[in-house]
Amino acid sequence: MNRVALIMGAGPGLGAAVARALGRKGLDIALIARDEQRLRQLGETLQAEGITAGWIPVDVADPDSLAAAVDRFGTHTGRLDVLHYNAVAPRAEPASSLAARDLIDDLMIGTASLLSATQAALPHMRDGGLILATGGGSANRPMRGMASLGVQKAALRNLVRAIDLDLRERGVRAVSLTVKGTIEPGTAFDPDAIAASFAGLVDAFDAGAQEWRTEVSFDG
Repeated sequence: MNRVALIMGAGPGLGAAVARALGRKGLDIALIARDEQRLRQLGETLQAEGITAGWIPVDVADPDSLAAAVDRFGTHTGRLDVLHYNAVAPRAEPASSLAARDLIDDLMIGTASLLSATQAALPHMRDGGLILATGGGSANRPMRGMASLGVQKAALRNLVRAIDLDLRERGVRAVSLTVKGTIEPGTAFDPDAIAASFAGLVDAFDAGAQEWRTEVSFDG
């Protein structure tokens, strides 16, 4: 039985690159995102490349629907080995005009949904598992016009550390990859290059890395 990687926030950029990188390592790929048309296009593209892929459109801000989708994948495949969390709410708003309610909504998408997905995935991580999260440099250096993004990424990093601390004795480790630049093809922050770093973290986990770090940086 092949190992399974679940990609949350599976868009055409980094999510697709990570799905492809892990699929080429022999993992079966499960995809979750809100946009059904783009999700289907990505899944069919991966299948055409010889990668086993399935998908379910889900609004990750709905914890019940998200948990049901994760459990459905785990039940169908019999296992979940890697969870890559790539969800974010990219709201363009400075702190001076950002509504508190909007910030809370964004945190549900860009941080809290990792908690829902992890809890739903755990029963299917019987032999241990790896949780990967896409972090961002705005956690340390907020962007004036995107105040919510930095809050999401700072909270996400803390949550990843809390998950790792809680679950390491069960063989589940968690790590965030802090991408310190704008993800864009053909640049130092090309999605394929970042995806290769995520694949390297899977290799480190498989090798039983003794010095596990809950945050690593991608500096381009």
